[in-house]
Amino acid sequence: MMRALIAALLLAGCATAAPSPATPPPAGAEAIGFDGRALTRPALPETFIAEQEALLAQARAIDTPRHPQQMADAAIWIGRRLGYLGRYREAIAAFEDGAARFPEDPRFLRHLGHRFITVRQLDDAITTLTRAEAMTAHRPDEIEPDGLPNTANTPTSTLKGNIAYHLGLAYYLRGDFPTAARVFQGAAALAANADAAVAARYWLYLALARSGNQQAAKAALAPIQPDWPVHEESAYFWLTLCFNDQGACDAAEEGAPAPQSAAIAYGLAAQALIEGRRTEAHAGMRAILARSDWASFGYIAAEADLAR
Repeated sequence: MMRALIAALLLAGCATAAPSPATPPPAGAEAIGFDGRALTRPALPETFIAEQEALLAQARAIDTPRHPQQMADAAIWIGRRLGYLGRYREAIAAFEDGAARFPEDPRFLRHLGHRFITVRQLDDAITTLTRAEAMTAHRPDEIEPDGLPNTANTPTSTLKGNIAYHLGLAYYLRGDFPTAARVFQGAAALAANADAAVAARYWLYLALARSGNQQAAKAALAPIQPDWPVHEESAYFWLTLCFNDQGACDAAEEGAPAPQSAAIAYGLAAQALIEGRRTEAHAGMRAILARSDWASFGYIAAEADLAR
């Protein structure tokens, strides 16, 4: 009982807003971290850069104004390819331009909100994604094509689902865990496959637990089963099974790709925080900040937690 009370007090103390960068990044940087560090463009494999540059050029070559849908699709891909290349400021400018040119197309706001999260502009992300949510409220959902296909070459997310997912994440990063939980509930309800459900329920669990509602947090994980066919969200899948006592919780990072490793490291650190092991949690989060993948959600979440 006493341990639970101490954990709740620790969590309550963390639920203050992470600071948003007050000034634009200096020349040569893509973002300013919550701790004031300038974050520069990530190093990428030359083969990946060449591939994405070719696809970016292909999208930019489309100039058929007689087909506005094709133009809108091309504009979306320009922004997405710029983001994959780590050119986040250019991606934001591309999505803002697209939103002005195609004001009825919520896809630009959805992707703009994502990139605002990347560069730590959380208030802008929340405003933008809330607008996207309102625009799509009475529209049918639609599959969102993958820019970086999974091994099954099957898209696993939808437009509405991604809007809710990123909006919930922005609230989580701000430390507004009750609102984040409410939004992630919506994302979980929109999930049409195992990958989308695992991702939404992972963050839903963390948001509920950090709101102090441990019973609801555990219930959020209950539908997830070890035999679910997960193609993309293997890190979140592993973590949800760990949190729900359906899998081991050690040696998680061995052999995992960099973004997934950051995700796993953050999930374990967040769980330590939830259980009142504050020193261990913060040590794990500081270790994440020694990594280079500063655009990954695990890294951003660790940075935000340490800044509060």
